[in-house]
Formats: sequence, C-alpha cells, structure tokens
Amino acid sequence: MKTGHLASTLASVVLGLGWLAAVPASGATDNFTAVTAADKPAKGKKPKQAKAPKVPTDKGSAESKPERDKRLMRECRGRPNAGACEGYAS
Repeated sequence: MKTGHLASTLASVVLGLGWLAAVPASGATDNFTAVTAADKPAKGKKPKQAKAPKVPTDKGSAESKPERDKRLMRECRGRPNAGACEGYAS
C-alpha cells in the first residue's frame, strides 16, 4: 500500500515539474523582441519628451480677490473678529 502511494506522489511531482518547466518557455518566446544598435539611444543624450499641454481651468462665477475683500468688509461690520471675518471686522 505504501509503495502505491509513493509512486503516485512521485508521478504527481514529476508531472508538476514538467508543467512548470514547459509553461514559461513557451510564453517567453511569444514576447521576445530583439533590440538592435539602431534602436538604442546614444550615450549621453536623452530622448526629448513632449510636455503635456496645460488644461485651462474654468473659474466659473467665482469672485475675484478685490470683490471678496469688499464683500467681507460689508458683511463683517459689527461682528467678532474671528473665522472668515478675521481682519475685516471693525
């Protein structure tokens, strides 16, 4: 009984190792790309990379800095000098 179990285990190990050895070898040949001297960049020179274009930002209906200052001066009269009113309250 032990001999049959040992033979079965040994056969499983041999088959498993056979599959492990065969799979990477067949996959590696599909993705192989030869690099020639013409494909390599020259030493000391870096290929020029194009800069990404700046995406314009839409400010929408946001108020400008002077408009904000005027609004806070108007809204913060008589309020405690804290929070958004800090520096604008009188």
